[in-house]
Amino acid sequence: MNAEETFYRREETGREPRTLPADTYNLAHLLLAHAREGCAFVPIRSMQYLAVIDRDEFIFVDREQRRWVEIAWQHFRPGDRQALDEPVAYEAVYYSDTARETMKRLQGEFLKALQALQGRAPQHASARVIPWKQAPS
Repeated sequence: MNAEETFYRREETGREPRTLPADTYNLAHLLLAHAREGCAFVPIRSMQYLAVIDRDEFIFVDREQRRWVEIAWQHFRPGDRQALDEPVAYEAVYYSDTARETMKRLQGEFLKALQALQGRAPQHASARVIPWKQAPS
């Protein structure tokens, strides 16, 4: 099923450099690698937010204002790290007066939401059907 979503941005209220833990970055990109349309939707139920991730940025929208981006994570620099388990530098861009307060919980809750999605992903494994022979009566 293909659906198109459109999101809008208000004027920036601020931006700051941050780092994203490796677990979060790696899991988000694993989910993105399996996405069919080049983006993935991650519901963050504990905060009533939706994350939309693509290869360039992660955006976060509040359920109350579904079309308006509140926070965007941009300019990821995974090439700066020396190992896959090191954090990834990025820039957080804020589009509302409450975004900095939201950001205090967002990274941790986003990881939990990614882990929940991963836990629901279908597991691929091989199977073999064994012929069943009924015992003679």
